[in-house]
Amino acid sequence: SIETIIEIAKNNNPNSDSALLERAYKFAETAHSEQVRSSGEPYIIHPLSAAQTLAQMKLDDATIAAAILHDVVDDTPFTAEDIQKEFGEEIAFLVDGVTKLGKIKYQGEERHVENLRKMFLAMAQDIRVVLIKLADRLHNMETLSSLPERKQHRIALETLEVYAPLASRLGMGELKGRLDDLAFPYVYPEEYKTLKNKVGDLYEKRAEYLEKIKPLLFEILAKESIHPVAIHARAKHYYSLWQKLHRSNLEIDKVYDIVALRIIVQDISTCYAALGVIHKYWKPLPGRIKDYIALPKPNGYRSIHTTVFCEDGIITEFQIRTPEMHREAEHGIVAHWVYEEEGKPDQGSLTSKKLRWVKQLSEWQHEIQGTDEFLDALKIDFFKERIFVFTPKGDVIELPEGATPLDFAFAIHSDIGMQASGARVNDKFVSLDTHLNNGDVVEVITQKGKKPSKTLIDIAKTTAARSHIRRSLRAEGIEIITKKEPIRVEMTLGIEDRVGLLKDVAALLAKFGANIIKIESSDVKNTAEIHLSAIIHSKNELPRILFRLKKINGVVDIKSRFV
Repeated sequence: SIETIIEIAKNNNPNSDSALLERAYKFAETAHSEQVRSSGEPYIIHPLSAAQTLAQMKLDDATIAAAILHDVVDDTPFTAEDIQKEFGEEIAFLVDGVTKLGKIKYQGEERHVENLRKMFLAMAQDIRVVLIKLADRLHNMETLSSLPERKQHRIALETLEVYAPLASRLGMGELKGRLDDLAFPYVYPEEYKTLKNKVGDLYEKRAEYLEKIKPLLFEILAKESIHPVAIHARAKHYYSLWQKLHRSNLEIDKVYDIVALRIIVQDISTCYAALGVIHKYWKPLPGRIKDYIALPKPNGYRSIHTTVFCEDGIITEFQIRTPEMHREAEHGIVAHWVYEEEGKPDQGSLTSKKLRWVKQLSEWQHEIQGTDEFLDALKIDFFKERIFVFTPKGDVIELPEGATPLDFAFAIHSDIGMQASGARVNDKFVSLDTHLNNGDVVEVITQKGKKPSKTLIDIAKTTAARSHIRRSLRAEGIEIITKKEPIRVEMTLGIEDRVGLLKDVAALLAKFGANIIKIESSDVKNTAEIHLSAIIHSKNELPRILFRLKKINGVVDIKSRFV
């Protein structure tokens, strides 16, 4: 309710403008008075839910008011001019930004990428536009069950592929986890059911065990004069767990952070002191200590993680951080927005300090021509796992997983990148296309006067490196033709055979523009199967293809893998 939102805003900031929020509510309530949602609820519940999420994140009154008004221009007779006249330029700008973001729906690769382009351009102008959109998406996911099945799948897939990674890149771990878990059962229903059946009891047992450990942990830390601000259990989100099992081919009993204990202490020195105490009482697992305070993750995440043989020999993960680190881990960029300076945050400084990567992407769009190339750049530079490598002097360079010494060279300076002829990695000579690993020490070997070559485009993985190479090639009058690797997928369909089933499967793949290399049916041990191999346009298309294949009469289950 609006009363709850006003109360939260007042608790966060005694100077909050309650009259503004009340006015925004009355305006939106009038505008949406004739509308209901698919669930049958009054429409006004949706913008109020989005606004409450942002109020809980401690955002400013203008953002909360804009969230209350965010669907007015799109769904009612009122215009952007009406909003500006009634609420001023700032709120009108935010509402207009959210309205523009909502124009494109996720249907096929072209529109998906166009949506991403708009998202990043909006962020470069004002991060609050995207925060409203994320809050809007969260409530839409919470009420997804009232929509038709096909719409559910489309919205859930977009959430997994666009909104959740975006929340992650903005450091908003809590929101990312919620979006992932809400989308998971709609995009991968069978996998979700299997995982839930496997781990439901395990989550409960682990949580009970950690509740017993908590008083013991308080006691041993107190003996060493460490008094934590808080200790609480954190359960791993289902989708994150499924990804970990899927990606690393792990058994469930080898995942030690299904439920972890978070220890919040006063300052950084106490983080390290607490780590020492834990290791004094319980033996650590070799190679399982991660110091994200010394080497933060690219989205700003800081904590110390350690895994130990705890009471009764049960392997347990501890995460140690300060209150500030905890706020940042949960709310990411919002924490920086709220705690920036006294008074109103400076948007310019926020963007330059915390969202440098957004500005970079906005600039690179001018050089990236095709849809596929833009999406590849986005995945590599912003949504891929990161590695940290070192210069010979010990400086840390952050790169996407799969980066090469050529990317490293350009990360240091464009001149070094253009003159790079080879590299030394951990004192061994390697070629420029070698894949770098976490912790590598890299030294670039340069050759003065070296001319740009077209082969460099295929070696470079980061957009920064590729952009510099392109510019140099153009300056030399060299034509650039980028090659795209074909994406091959193999599928095995368990079927109840019928006349025309093979034809229906082939027709569906043709609709997606897939190039079928092989398709055949077999009947082994009373189990009928279709085996097929195809080239598809994008890995992103596979969940959509699988979803549609499962709808074909006679298809019982599907297994797939990229080749």
